[in-house]
Amino acid sequence: MRFAHLRVEGQTTPRLAVVVNDEALFLDEVMSTPPRDLQDLIERGQEGLAEVQEVVDTALAIDADLPLVADLRHSSAVLRPAQVIAIGANYAAHASELKLRSETAMTIFSLWPNSLSGHGATTSWPEDLTTQVDYEAELGVIMGRPARNVHVREALDYVWGYTVVNDITARDLQFSEAQWSRCKSFDGFTPTGPVVVTADEIADPQDLWLTTNVDGRILQDASTSEMVRSVADIIANLSRSATIPPGTLISTGSPGGAGYSRNPQVFLHDGATVTVSIGGIGSLTTHCRVV
Repeated sequence: MRFAHLRVEGQTTPRLAVVVNDEALFLDEVMSTPPRDLQDLIERGQEGLAEVQEVVDTALAIDADLPLVADLRHSSAVLRPAQVIAIGANYAAHASELKLRSETAMTIFSLWPNSLSGHGATTSWPEDLTTQVDYEAELGVIMGRPARNVHVREALDYVWGYTVVNDITARDLQFSEAQWSRCKSFDGFTPTGPVVVTADEIADPQDLWLTTNVDGRILQDASTSEMVRSVADIIANLSRSATIPPGTLISTGSPGGAGYSRNPQVFLHDGATVTVSIGGIGSLTTHCRVV
């Protein structure tokens, strides 16, 4: 199944919906006790997901009249995540172009929840704080149950679903500060979506294709098979030191082709449009505004 947080034009509160083809089934319209958001659904476990599947099957069987997703507005595909963990330098090409090491221990940092935004949103930043704003296509992994001391062979069993992440980064801040959280956690710097796809729809997270399109130019074009550490490796590694709670979003790193490393450099500018796509999941578009 595919889930999204959607709202009708003019509404401010997103509602959890199942996306079926190009249409949206709002769960608060067909369930007596609907989950308030994706986090709530994840916390209900397999029974909660099975209940939603039954509701969806019933709606499809009666050919319910559903609104088109194109007529709705997206919020972040994940709301209220238990935490947002990001993995740096996880593709050799990206690590090399930024002159970072990827062969030693994982680079791990947190993204602040205020940075989450949705498909089709406008992300803005002050020109007097950063002039080197970059894009990063990443596979997002959403955990489904607590993971502690998980073996790599079992790690994917803990995954609830997958989404698309654009890990927008202020490079001038990244390389002038001792941590990477602030440079990647401006308001709206972590777009996710347009949907979360349940894990059963992704046969192999290491066999997905990522692209980044900035103003009509393909600037990143790579496979998740090129990760230095696989999704399973990341989960197993993280779970050795601390329990990963359900609903945690893990952003698994970006391939080569970052704007910072191009000659000439390519940074997001006022009026730019960037679309990150992952095969089997969807395309996530962000509009840019410099203020």
